[in-house]
Amino acid sequence: MSNLLSQLKPKNNSKSPKKRVGRGIGSGTGKTCGRGHKGQKSRSGGKVQVGFEGGQMPLQRRLPKVGFTARVNRFSTELKYDRLSKVKEAEVTIELLKEYKLINKNIQKVKIIGPCTIKEKKSIKGISCTKSVMEHIGK
Repeated sequence: MSNLLSQLKPKNNSKSPKKRVGRGIGSGTGKTCGRGHKGQKSRSGGKVQVGFEGGQMPLQRRLPKVGFTARVNRFSTELKYDRLSKVKEAEVTIELLKEYKLINKNIQKVKIIGPCTIKEKKSIKGISCTKSVMEHIGK
């Protein structure tokens, strides 16, 4: 077993030696240590914040705040089959659901989902539903 963890080494030339700054002018990074002369970035702790534009109003503050609402979900909803127990009629339509206040008045699409724990079977007209609901009502 020659490949012990203690014997693993990186490939040749895959790791460059650490830059040793401030070691005389012959090294190329002496005196100012590669930071140039004066200025914020030459100082210790002299970092510029992300998005800082030198006092100018930053881009993320110049642009208006815009949220996101999926346009699909504004007019569609899901409804559990068990909630249909409130509806007294045998045939269920979107208008009836609005009448019984089971859905909002601006809703145009409804999908009936399970579980189907109530025994009574309603006939559903103009409304989509899941496989389990289809099996329950016998469509």
